[in-house]
Amino acid sequence: MYLLRYSLGKAVIFGARFMQQGRKHALVLMRNSAVCPASVWNGYRFTIGKTSRRAVLQGLGALALLLAGPARAAQDSLAFRQVAPGTYVHVGHVAVPDAHLGGDTSNIGFVVGSRSVAVIDSGGAPRMGRMIVEAVRAVTDKPIAYLILTHMHPDHSAGAQSLREAGAQIVAHGRYDAAIAARSTFYAELETRRQGGAPSDFVFFAADIAVSDTLTLDLGGRRLLLKAWPTAHTDNDLTVLDEAASLLLAGDLLFSRHVPTLDGSLRGWLALLPELARIPARQVVPGHGPAPLPWPDALADERRYLERLAADIRAAIAAGRGLSTVQDTAAESERGRWELFDHYRGQNATAAYTELEWE
Repeated sequence: MYLLRYSLGKAVIFGARFMQQGRKHALVLMRNSAVCPASVWNGYRFTIGKTSRRAVLQGLGALALLLAGPARAAQDSLAFRQVAPGTYVHVGHVAVPDAHLGGDTSNIGFVVGSRSVAVIDSGGAPRMGRMIVEAVRAVTDKPIAYLILTHMHPDHSAGAQSLREAGAQIVAHGRYDAAIAARSTFYAELETRRQGGAPSDFVFFAADIAVSDTLTLDLGGRRLLLKAWPTAHTDNDLTVLDEAASLLLAGDLLFSRHVPTLDGSLRGWLALLPELARIPARQVVPGHGPAPLPWPDALADERRYLERLAADIRAAIAAGRGLSTVQDTAAESERGRWELFDHYRGQNATAAYTELEWE
């Protein structure tokens, strides 16, 4: 039995026992060799002298983070599931990006035609792009002709470099270039803080093909119908309909389990939901959460959340309550229905309030 255990998923990385003599704590660490290789473990030195038990515990927490990163990084592949003939989907973690997830916090797809391949979104880190290319190559040697970015957020666009180097043209909303140009430096610094590395590791590209309304890409007997939407989740949301599979890849116009996040227009998002629901698909891949899901039934939870957020903010404004009073209360009835609710509630309330106070 360990007195303390630090784990990665269900696997113990290391355990620890304390032995105390006077004010000194002897710390015995036991490595799980199946999870944490000796090459990683032996790179650390542990010296604990006159210190408190609390300080030791804090040090162990930091050590767990250091050791978990290399342990997870060794698993350098992505699992894609074939959800229809020629259509493959990877479901990312419902989580805030960090070093241990390596940018794997959003959903990704690729579609194989008789002539070429299109990839939909690139994940949130450079290594994600490399693993996507490897996953495609495990299925086909056809050229990767297109990388379709559903919007500019880094958890969907930061893996683009390897796909571009593989020959893909980047396809995005007509407003994508302006959005990514304005934020690329901030995104690189943000992902460095969250994932590690250097800002120069995170490279964001302008689009080679801009979609202002609709566009059809023919991969060879396989058509993808792309649609650029008015401002909603962001001001550059793009969806992809795989006609043959009757599958909609919705990007972040649809969230499942992961609470929706607002970086565009709440009114615009609510306004486009009826048109979005009319897209003739049987299944959908949301930007985050389980996939595929039945369409358009999968919209119900998101619609309810957005309507509740709007109603609560409008009620607060009508009552003369300021922004600070709603950041911790908006859409409270939705709390138990979504993951990461508290992490994004303040952001969503702020964006909604600043928009709706001018109605």
